[in-house]
Amino acid sequence: MINSNPNKPIILWLFTGCFLIFAMVVIGGITRLTHSGLSMVEWNMIVGSLPPISDAEWQVPFEKYKQSPEYQFINNQFTLEEFKSIYWWEYAHRFLGRTISLVFLIPFFYFLIKKKFDRPLLKKMLVLLVLGAFQGVLGWFMVKSGLQKEPHVSHYRLAAHLISAFTVFGFTFWYALDLLYPQAIEETETIQKLRKFTKITFGVIVLQIIYGAFVAGLKAGLFYNTFPKMGETMFPETIISFEPFWKNFFENPAGVQFVHRYIAYVVFTLVILVWAKTAKTEFSRQQKAAANFMLVVVSVQFLLGLLTLLYAVPITLGILHQAGAFALFASSLFFLHSLGSRN
Repeated sequence: MINSNPNKPIILWLFTGCFLIFAMVVIGGITRLTHSGLSMVEWNMIVGSLPPISDAEWQVPFEKYKQSPEYQFINNQFTLEEFKSIYWWEYAHRFLGRTISLVFLIPFFYFLIKKKFDRPLLKKMLVLLVLGAFQGVLGWFMVKSGLQKEPHVSHYRLAAHLISAFTVFGFTFWYALDLLYPQAIEETETIQKLRKFTKITFGVIVLQIIYGAFVAGLKAGLFYNTFPKMGETMFPETIISFEPFWKNFFENPAGVQFVHRYIAYVVFTLVILVWAKTAKTEFSRQQKAAANFMLVVVSVQFLLGLLTLLYAVPITLGILHQAGAFALFASSLFFLHSLGSRN
């Protein structure tokens, strides 16, 4: 299908961007789990593209790191070699961010000069440009929160940064699908009802991703590493131990983990219902395949979440769980698009 598509170069470009954003999220997760995110205390978009090489060059960022709260309160025993181990992950994260910018901008101007964009498509590409720039600003805003008095990134800013990355991916992926599947979907009452239900499911998935970021930022995955109970009970008192009461759902690690657990049940149930509704004969083979894939992804993701919890968030499982969230987000978007593109 793509080989005969007149927009093939643009589609490949957009899917390349999707893959790089996915890689960015994965490396960002590794950066967080290895506690590397605050190792680079300066934010330079152009300067600093090349990493330190000589011992003298390494001393410069190391000395700057020594002035940060993270070094002074947590890592003051770090040697230069230990500093390098965390610096490289954050460097890779930022370098990939620069790479994504170039991968977007250079082809964008090429396609613009060659007049490959019609007016509606150009508007969409400008939306991606704004979203990408905003994502970079949010990254700086997030890191800045950990370079102040306390060496901890705000979990609210972490969630905003993560959701922003998912948003950039979502729009890029959707626009690519619009070009790949330009044909109209026959509108029926069944399609309309399922589309509405799928939108609700997608919204709950996004909410779950946000709470996943809260869990990560508050290190809530290190609490209550038992299942299905949280410790000795299903509803421990610690989940409502903060005052005022609303903070238990946003700032209490036990409360946030509780919410994340139970939204997982809701997501799993909703996806099963979507799949069951799509099993009816009036749906196309593509729609059924998309629903089947989404069911497989949510099942694997649920298992990964359980293992990540039981083993107290080891790096490998933590990264796989975050990648699983990305896959679930993408599969739900793909299924929603199969029900009829709404440009």
